[in-house]
Amino acid sequence: MKKITAIVCLLVFVSKTKAQQDPQFNMYQFNQMIINPAYAGARDALSIVALRRDQWVSFPGAPKTMCLSGHTPILNKNIGVGVTILRDEIGPRNTTGFYGNFSYILKLGKKVKLSAGINAGYNRYQFNYNELTFSSSEALPAELLNSLTKGTLDMNAGLFLRAPSFYVGLSANHINTPSVYTYSVNTVAGASYSYRVRTHLFLTAGYSHIVNKDFIFAPTVMIKQVTNDLTADINLNAFLFKRLWLGLFYRSGYGPGALMQFYATNKLRLGLSYDTGLSGASNLGPSFEVMVGFDFVDNKSRTVNPRFL
Repeated sequence: MKKITAIVCLLVFVSKTKAQQDPQFNMYQFNQMIINPAYAGARDALSIVALRRDQWVSFPGAPKTMCLSGHTPILNKNIGVGVTILRDEIGPRNTTGFYGNFSYILKLGKKVKLSAGINAGYNRYQFNYNELTFSSSEALPAELLNSLTKGTLDMNAGLFLRAPSFYVGLSANHINTPSVYTYSVNTVAGASYSYRVRTHLFLTAGYSHIVNKDFIFAPTVMIKQVTNDLTADINLNAFLFKRLWLGLFYRSGYGPGALMQFYATNKLRLGLSYDTGLSGASNLGPSFEVMVGFDFVDNKSRTVNPRFL
């Protein structure tokens, strides 16, 4: 199994890999700042969200992600600020990131706002290659046979347009495409090993249709592009009795899932999601996410708006 894991990890880490490197989230729509820095301040209150994702629970070395983020509007709600702490584990690679967030919120009308945001941070990468058994290590640099720690600076930017019944977001993560490491091997083939973080592009959109006071239908979509790899998440969500979000979604090239978010109070919300792959991806096992969110708002003045997924 260790040899199989090593092969998988090398396929992920070498420079020609085109797969998404960032953690993926089913409940991005409940905390969009994790993919779009322009979302900071969009909840019109100090908002804190903690999230954990366990992906492919039947597969050794599968991804595990933990995220803690907070953001708030300031200066008459014209500026949004926030912070994000992220921990991601997959196979022998562990990543810890710290980000500071800034957004400028432009009022286009009484109820329409356009935000432009940017965040910058530091990622610490730790590669525990000494935990792996390679079928052949003759051509590998010595550092890639041991524990390796590297750090990079990172930058993300985005736009977020919101109104009471819809939102549209566009963001680019890792716009500086930071290089984590590069090693050349002096062989006849001239092999090299490198790990560079590729730019991730996200387009999100959602629309809320009020059927009646106890039922809001709110479909959303997220399109992701990394190099030439394009995927989409299609969500069908319903907001019931101003307390409960229920949703079904499908991720292209992977499979279906379900999610829920419950407002235990006007401030506290709890979320849970489940997804599973189809065909060969089903052998990896299902994935789970749990989240806890808290909004510091005035209970007397705050009503749940359908745009606040």
